[in-house]
Amino acid sequence: MGAMAGTRNAPSTSERRAAARTAVVWDDLVPLLERTDGPLDVLDIGGGTGGSAVRVAGLGHRVTVVDPSPDALASLGRRAREAGVEVDAHQGDLGDLVGVVGTAAEGRGADLVLCHGVLEHVADPAAALAGLAAVLRPGGTLSLLVAQRHAAVLARAMAGHFAQAKDLLGPVSGDPGRTGHRYTADELVDLVGAAGLEVVSVHGVRVFADLVPSHLLELETGSTAALVELERAVADRPEYLPLATQLHLLARG
Repeated sequence: MGAMAGTRNAPSTSERRAAARTAVVWDDLVPLLERTDGPLDVLDIGGGTGGSAVRVAGLGHRVTVVDPSPDALASLGRRAREAGVEVDAHQGDLGDLVGVVGTAAEGRGADLVLCHGVLEHVADPAAALAGLAAVLRPGGTLSLLVAQRHAAVLARAMAGHFAQAKDLLGPVSGDPGRTGHRYTADELVDLVGAAGLEVVSVHGVRVFADLVPSHLLELETGSTAALVELERAVADRPEYLPLATQLHLLARG
């Protein structure tokens, strides 16, 4: 019975892979969330079902989520209740931020803004970043997680989708379409700088995690921990940025 219980409680392969995929992002965020004299006002844009928001709220911070999906917000509510934390949820998108949290110039805004997996889906990323800068308090931090173009081109080509790979080669412009924009590190740094924010760091995320076959994480003891350490080891090495599925950028207001 004990062995069976242990098996049931063991992390699944998808959970282990998720841990490897998000470790670098949380390595960047946790020091910011722990190095504070009191609760921060945190805005999570496109926070969906609360994977980040609930964890941040659990660290004692005031979290507001803005997401266009009512189903996702309902899931967020359930997750927050199960975790015993409070999260302020609003249905909306990037255009609704000022109405929800106000601007820093008004003495409102947020100390930390999470914008993860959102910039890919806006037609005007420069305008979107200007809006984020407006709600970010002086000295506050923007956490920006985006899909990276070079890795997306490689992934499409390896899957045999050669026309899609070719379409992704060009720079970001116009309608993001069904699959969304992809960014290079240089493009992202330029966009953030043009919004008046100071880039603090750019890290590669999921350099290897998406390439490792699932059976290795199932069969090899300690493989997930070793994969996480490998991801951490290459996250800040510029030669590996083109291989990263995502880029995580921190910027200061």
